[in-house]
Amino acid sequence: MALEFLYILAGIVSLLTSIYAFKDKELKTRFGTGLFWLLLAITFILGELIPAKLVGIIVLIMGILTATGQVKVGNFKETTSEFKEKKSKEFGNKIFIPVLSIAFFAFVIGQFTSLGGLVGLGIGAIVATISGLIITKAKTKEALYEGNRLLQQVGPFSILPQLLAALGALFNAAGVGEVIASGISKAIPADNIIFGSIAYCLGMAVFTMIMGNGFAAFTVITAGIGIPFVYNQGADPAIAGALALTAGYCGTLLTPMAANFNIVPAAVLEMEDKNKVIKTQAPIAILMLVIHIILMIVWAF
Repeated sequence: MALEFLYILAGIVSLLTSIYAFKDKELKTRFGTGLFWLLLAITFILGELIPAKLVGIIVLIMGILTATGQVKVGNFKETTSEFKEKKSKEFGNKIFIPVLSIAFFAFVIGQFTSLGGLVGLGIGAIVATISGLIITKAKTKEALYEGNRLLQQVGPFSILPQLLAALGALFNAAGVGEVIASGISKAIPADNIIFGSIAYCLGMAVFTMIMGNGFAAFTVITAGIGIPFVYNQGADPAIAGALALTAGYCGTLLTPMAANFNIVPAAVLEMEDKNKVIKTQAPIAILMLVIHIILMIVWAF
């Protein structure tokens, strides 16, 4: 019930963004942009009440709107750099309280209650919003306006985590892991732990780059490569599994599909090069992937 309430709140945020977009007469694609956020709001607010097939149709329409360039960023009034500098000195480190409260509530509620970390994350976001309003003495409508601005800046990438998680479950149900295992078995010996470890870690990184989600990739790659080529050869499941998952995170650093990590920061910081975060992370990600392979060979067997 608590999670459903948070989904409804997320839908309301999207609904407000839709209203802002429809009312933005300077935005040439305001109808397409507004429709996109309205459809997203419907899936969050009424997801439990409407048929799954209808949700699928809604998602396809949203995809068409995005692919045809109908979802754009609106026009916003931003504060001056002088004002930002002044407020930064005025608030000091107190401005970090809202941010830290999100992590605090997510951890405490996830670890010590039955509600789960996702509910804790939502409650932390609510607390962060309230504390942010108190600290900055901003008006509620300013928070709504800035929330709308941020969501539009991130754009359709904001829903990638949900879509990719669903895609991972779909791939697993379709037997993609078995297809991968069949292909790998023709390329490497089944009893070679070195090649098996390399294939497992590389597979996790590459598939995470495709999926944008290490957890979604883990199910597919573990079924297709991990079990036959690593675990069945005597690897410690705890060590190999942990290293495989974090090897996938190396792929997270290298893909625009991991929108929360690589696209959102670029949008928030208004970078001209939207792939600057990925380019900066790439050398470290590749080095970490090599280290993961070595550690799996040494530690897991």
